[in-house]
Amino acid sequence: MTPLRVIIIDDEPLAINVLKNYVEQVSQLELVQTFSNAIDANLFLQENEVDIIFLDINMPILDGLNFLQSLHVAPMIVITTAHEEYALKSFELEVIDYLVKPIPFPRFLKAVNRIISLKQGATNSGYSTNEKPSIFVKVDKKKLQKIFIDEIVVVESLKDYIRIKTTSAKYIIHKTLGSFTDELPSDRFLRIHRSYTIAIDKVESIEGNSLEVDGIRYTIGRSYLNEAKSRILNDSIT
Repeated sequence: MTPLRVIIIDDEPLAINVLKNYVEQVSQLELVQTFSNAIDANLFLQENEVDIIFLDINMPILDGLNFLQSLHVAPMIVITTAHEEYALKSFELEVIDYLVKPIPFPRFLKAVNRIISLKQGATNSGYSTNEKPSIFVKVDKKKLQKIFIDEIVVVESLKDYIRIKTTSAKYIIHKTLGSFTDELPSDRFLRIHRSYTIAIDKVESIEGNSLEVDGIRYTIGRSYLNEAKSRILNDSIT
């Protein structure tokens, strides 16, 4: 696999050095350039292609989110910030991951492995993804976003909205959990709580009245418990 071309945009020299060191530890990554502001990075991207941008948010003149919105064709974006409150907005802009400083190397590596997996999957399929089952959802009121069924991990209820977490991004759409769950293949997805529907094949462990998916533990509602355990355990056996 050709190394993925990386740039880092951050106005803190220490943060750049940490990420630079992390990138150098991963043979599949090639650090092309670092920038202390988004304006210089924007000029560079007008003439150069990259695969990944590690992007800070709070920067002078042009912040990370406004920079991201200005890109016509965005590479894979990993947000690196000391602030947790921008996560929802970032995922609405379809970033790959959101890393909160100080960033541990294992967490950085998890984000990189996700990107490598996505890149390899695209290469192996020759970018012919039409054969994979997918569903279109409306995001940002007018945009129709294709989501591949086998990439959906968890769907979470947010009252009149739902958050769809996939292996590569998160989406907020205006729909109820029940109606969206009905659109998913019933043999692959399971409602475990009034607030959660999970992909059965993404369950990592079950303990008591909870299960773990993608490193996060979710409570199984009392009325869903027997069916959830039966479905998940039977699926793992078959």
